[in-house]
Amino acid sequence: MRRKLVVGNWKMYGNLAWNKTLLEAIVAGVHDHRNADYAICVPHPYLCQVQSILQGTNVAWGGQNMNQFEGGAFTGSVAPHMLVDFGCSYVIIGHSERRQYFGETDEHVAKKVQAARRDALVPIICVGETLEERERGETLAAIARQVRGALQGQDAKAIASLVVAYEPVWAIGTGRTATPAQAQEVHAFIRSTLAGLADPPAAEIVRILYGGSVKPDNVDSLMAQSDIDGALVGGASLDAEAFARIVQFR
Repeated sequence: MRRKLVVGNWKMYGNLAWNKTLLEAIVAGVHDHRNADYAICVPHPYLCQVQSILQGTNVAWGGQNMNQFEGGAFTGSVAPHMLVDFGCSYVIIGHSERRQYFGETDEHVAKKVQAARRDALVPIICVGETLEERERGETLAAIARQVRGALQGQDAKAIASLVVAYEPVWAIGTGRTATPAQAQEVHAFIRSTLAGLADPPAAEIVRILYGGSVKPDNVDSLMAQSDIDGALVGGASLDAEAFARIVQFR
């Protein structure tokens, strides 16, 4: 039985005062709920604040990106061990916005996955097709390319320890959501792809999250699908009440 995981991705939002109010409200809203694991991934400057507020609660935290190198002349980058210094458990890798706006490739993603595992961070590897790829019937081919590209050089043990997030690019921040059936089809395909890269037992362990306009009014039907093991939540994670409802999925 895979334990569900709900992760909030704040993207590039926040300030110290607003963060404090939101984090305290999230902790209050979820502290009585143990039906899943919960985490928040925040902009790097706020990791110290998040650590101080969330430590000792049932909400973990993580970074939204990292460099594949442990150190060096990489101005503006953050090394994986720096995230560990602030108590991070998770790091998002390969989000479509990083791919679209910052030119990150499957090769970059693979190197970051390897670096995250070296520092005992759990990578949340994002994959997803564009609207054009879906309309051309290329969804599964795009997903297979991204999954295989991200996991170059990873053995079965390594694959079993990571998280994959399926985020159809056409549903991120648009208000559009894949239907439960559409999402389940892709999640099942991801699991079969992982089984081919590693082995079926390892693939059965991997938690595969759905992301793409997850909201209180659609989370229950999404979470009811057999291969959907949680959610990567964008905009709704900036609303404590909405996020608390999402983690209380039925």
